Amino acid sequence: MAGKKRWREIHDLLFTQYGTCSCPLKHRTPFQLMAAVMLSAQCRDDRVNLVTERLFAEAPDAERMSRLPLPHLEELIHSCGLYKNKAANLSAAAKMIAEEFHGELPQTMEELIRLPGIGRKSANVLLGNCFEIPGFPVDTHVTRLLNRIGVVESRDPVAIEKENNAKVPAELWTNFSHLLIQHGRKVCHAGKPVCTECVLNGICAKRGVK
Repeated sequence: MAGKKRWREIHDLLFTQYGTCSCPLKHRTPFQLMAAVMLSAQCRDDRVNLVTERLFAEAPDAERMSRLPLPHLEELIHSCGLYKNKAANLSAAAKMIAEEFHGELPQTMEELIRLPGIGRKSANVLLGNCFEIPGFPVDTHVTRLLNRIGVVESRDPVAIEKENNAKVPAELWTNFSHLLIQHGRKVCHAGKPVCTECVLNGICAKRGVK
């Protein structure tokens, strides 16, 4: 397994390229980011931002969203795909937040993953971006890049998160995930990585390998 020095080198090279990143999902409150994260599953961020503009105009908080009739909620988020499951989870999560958490998004991993539709990856997004609580979200980009670079040999998000957390300082976790996602979208594509333009080319164990 790669040591702390190599993990930090990956972070630092990507940070030189992209700097401090912000969450691309538009939101004003933690609850709104939770809703946007739910909608982002298998959906582009720009599409989610179009949908949430209309959604949050009608239901900007948990209480008002919990009162939306499910068919109307489905209609509002239809273009995000998987809209029936997403609407059901969003409605149930809004009701739980309104009733159990007094309308405020909880701030612990244990409480967040109790919410319908929220797993560890989403909870880490919320912890890091809403509350500045260190979290390392592992999505498909993060999984692909860290395997391709050669610092992990696993497709298990929890195992990858655990390895990162053991090797990278906690204060870097949230932005490190953003950096890897940015690089995965811009350079280290799933189908054909652009290795000649990659800042990690000199340290990548599997450059050019899909």
